[in-house]
Amino acid sequence: MLIIWRICNTAIAQSCEKNVLFNFDLNWINAVTMELLTLGLALFVIALIFIPTLRTGASPVPTSRRMQKALLALLPEHLTCDPQSVIYELGSGWGGLAFAVAKKYPETTVVGYEISLLPWLYARLRKSFQPQNNLHFTLSNFLNRDLSNGVLVLCYLLPKPMDQLRIKLEEELALGALVVSNTFAFRGWRPVDEKTADDMYASHVFLYEVGNTNR
Repeated sequence: MLIIWRICNTAIAQSCEKNVLFNFDLNWINAVTMELLTLGLALFVIALIFIPTLRTGASPVPTSRRMQKALLALLPEHLTCDPQSVIYELGSGWGGLAFAVAKKYPETTVVGYEISLLPWLYARLRKSFQPQNNLHFTLSNFLNRDLSNGVLVLCYLLPKPMDQLRIKLEEELALGALVVSNTFAFRGWRPVDEKTADDMYASHVFLYEVGNTNR
């Protein structure tokens, strides 16, 4: 009987040891799997936001409140336009600036073009909670859109794609249309006005008038 009891105890101990090792391995596998899934999700989100930037040069970096203040102060109180005129933001990102401009000019349609899916979805969701009847967000590459009815165009682009955009604006916008560039100036254009934001970078914002841009 003593021998049988010892054999049973040994078998139980070995079984428990295997279960502990199995549970440890399972917990480790679950932890690694969760870390990989989290990493994969993070990379997917980054790709949704920044890969489209390579196509247009419009990074979905939010415009700071201080830059918004400087930009809005640069704009005229009223726009001279007809009912078909549109204000365009090229690369509207998360929608902050577009909302501010739409509130400043409630009688004029504001269209924000954004090519990155996640910022565009966020802006659309925000609009559903903060309705602004004259504001619209469109998932599209602004380089492929007709801007000929634009009375005011806003952009925050890197210098290289701005050269391509400058040619497009010269071809499509009517004389007198206004163009505002955040931080970077259009090469070959002379601004009619500019302001410096009260931020740590002393960022510049430039105002141009089509037909009055020659240096």
